[in-house]
Amino acid sequence: MRLTKFNELMVDEFGAPYAQVLLKDLVLGSLGDRTGEQLIKAGEDPRLIWAAICEAQGVPKERWHGKPAVKKASAS
Repeated sequence: MRLTKFNELMVDEFGAPYAQVLLKDLVLGSLGDRTGEQLIKAGEDPRLIWAAICEAQGVPKERWHGKPAVKKASAS
């Protein structure tokens, strides 16, 4: 997963302000008791960070690949 996609998923799931708080403050025990920000700087795979954040925050597994796209009503 590219960092761009990781950031997109974070913002889509949590909103930009809270996504930043999670990256800086949420300690991920499953990844060595480091924050997402620390892990990214250390070169850890964003996919592993995303999965750990999802698990820690109770994001339903069906949204771990992103929220489903909302279909727009067709004009009749």
